[in-house]
Order: sequence, then structure tokens, then C-alpha cells
Amino acid sequence: MNRGPDGHRAKKQFGQNFLHDRQVIDNIVRAIDPKPGEPIVEIGPGRGALSFALLKRTDALTAIEIDRDLIPWLKQQDARIQIVESDVLKVDFSALAERLGGPIRLVGNLPYNISSPILFLAREHRSAIRDMHFMLQKEVVERIAAGPDNKDYGRLTVMLQSMFAVEHLFNVPPSAFTPAPKVDSAIVRLQPLPVGSWPEFDDARLELVVKAAFSMRRKTLRNTLKGVVDETELRAHGIDPGARAEQLDVAQFIGLAQPQAATAS
Repeated sequence: MNRGPDGHRAKKQFGQNFLHDRQVIDNIVRAIDPKPGEPIVEIGPGRGALSFALLKRTDALTAIEIDRDLIPWLKQQDARIQIVESDVLKVDFSALAERLGGPIRLVGNLPYNISSPILFLAREHRSAIRDMHFMLQKEVVERIAAGPDNKDYGRLTVMLQSMFAVEHLFNVPPSAFTPAPKVDSAIVRLQPLPVGSWPEFDDARLELVVKAAFSMRRKTLRNTLKGVVDETELRAHGIDPGARAEQLDVAQFIGLAQPQAATAS
């Protein structure tokens, strides 16, 4: 029945797969290395397996939970868990960090069906975030951490690596969850890059260039970037117009999003 000690059954509409493997939980906590006083925010605490393990190392935890059936039970287990009852995609991380004395440390076993929107939301609020440790579908972590000339390298890779240092920490088998998902999972660490890591660039233009470049992966940049970046500008950045998007590294995409590039094209 997939019921836990709280009597709660996992709900498909919330993408719930509850972590129960003690070794995996310990490995996650070790990777996060929480300290007392740090504002830790957990997305989707579920039955609290990771929450309670974190609270052995810190003095408080803020949890974002949408499932109203779980919230009363979580509150009863430990008064140090402060619940934000909300869809995580509606949470203002910057406002939350200000309230908690941020920057915040985000953690969580993310619902796989909305993992990318959550990552892009965190990207928008990166100045309010110290770091992130997320459980994601393994193939998503491979995409985030990929390098050029790799089938996993794409829009998600470039947009996240333009703002975060990414580490694929370790994989997690389906057996670590109840109910067991049909895919492998992985833990990823993302840390906002220091200011000045890249030359100044226009983020909206980066999004435009990257989206267009990867819109048709088999086609050359000459075709995919037509009307966005002309061939002269590509060559000025040392880029072959006959190359494909996956052959460019993040720095080259950043170059195409610099203010002078936008002016020239």
C-alpha cells in the first residue's frame, strides 16, 4: 500500500517517492554537512526521513510542503520544523532567505516531474542561495553536469553551468525509495559561482541564444542561430558556423551573450 508510519500513502500527483535507505540518507547529510544556525530549506520533506537526519546536526529546518495530509504529522514529530505550506514553484526564495537571515541552503528529493522548473526558479534567486543539494533523476543530473561533445549536453547544462558549479556526487538505486521509482536517481551539488567568474553578459540574451542553438540539435549554428547571431559574429568569437550547439563550451555561449555581441548582431 506504500503507507508509512504516519499512515500516509504516496500520491502520484505530487510525484512522491519517499526515501528510506539509511545509508543513502547518511551519505546525503554527510555531503551537505549542515551546521547549527545555518538556514536550511528542504523542498518536499515527505515523511521526514532526511529532515530528521538533518536536525541531528542543526537546530532548525524550514520545509516547503504542498501535501496537506503530511503537514500536521510533520509538525507533531519535531517542533523545530517550520512548514511553508505551498507549491514550491510559488515560493519566493529571496524573500524566504531574507526572513531566515540567509543565504539559504536548499536541499530536497525533488519531484521528478517538476525538477527543471525548480532548478530554473533557483537560478533566478541564486543571490539568495548558498548552495543546493538535490536528489534528481539520474539522467537529469547527467545533463546538468555534462561537458561539450556529449549527448547529455544541452540547454539545461549551459543555463545552469553559467551560474553554478555543478558536482554529480553519487547515484541512488530505486530500492532506496517507497514506492520504488522506475529510474535511477542521483545527488547533485550546485553552488552559485562567485561574481566575476564570467565576463559580463546579458542573461536574457544567453537564454535566447542557447534555446535557439539547441532547438534543432542536428543542424549547424549557421541555421539554428539565423536571425539571432550572424556568421560574422560567430567567426569573431572563434566559432565555426558549421559547428553544432553541443560542440560549444559554456564560455563560448557566454561570449555570444555579452553586450557587445548583442549590439553587433
